[in-house]
Amino acid sequence: MFIEINPDNIDNRLIQQVVDELKKGGIIIFPTDAVYAVGCDVMNKKALAELAKWKDVKLSKANFSIICSDLSQVSEYVKQLDRNIFRLLKQSLPGPFTFILDATNEVSKLFDSSKKEIGIRIPSNRIVQAIVERLGNPMAVTSLHDAEDEIMDYFVDPAAIYERYDDDVAVIIDGGPGKLDASTIVDCTSGAPEIIRQGIGILDL
Repeated sequence: MFIEINPDNIDNRLIQQVVDELKKGGIIIFPTDAVYAVGCDVMNKKALAELAKWKDVKLSKANFSIICSDLSQVSEYVKQLDRNIFRLLKQSLPGPFTFILDATNEVSKLFDSSKKEIGIRIPSNRIVQAIVERLGNPMAVTSLHDAEDEIMDYFVDPAAIYERYDDDVAVIIDGGPGKLDASTIVDCTSGAPEIIRQGIGILDL
């Protein structure tokens, strides 16, 4: 299914269509405030297994992040935050960042692993915000392309994405051209934040 959603004029009926597919275990491709991403409902085990298979990894070894609707939802999946880290998240999100944080046991259960850390995203893209808000819980996500991939049309042009991936996923959302850069990854697990991948987000430390 190929759905065009205008980020400046969100059609809630289209958002509901996408959420219905997520709840059925579907995988979707969607725009963020960085590169296009692929994701599923984090509460759907079958969908998580499918997403891992799509990335050619075992679920227990998958390095997925989760997209949350806000910081209060984040708190359900990460251990209590140091005051300085919380302040950093509050000033940086929503935005093109992935913050690596200490995970709660809930995360280990979701991913059938002994994961001690989880990447957290709250993108500023209004389409994603509307989807996660309507879904009521986070999405598990990964970038459509890997860092070593050469950027091709099928990573940034929604029509080209559709041509390449239509048979692989339930929904592809056209939210306009994708960005060329991924999110900035910030590791916050050692106390002091450390940028481990500089992406589109500029951190104000």
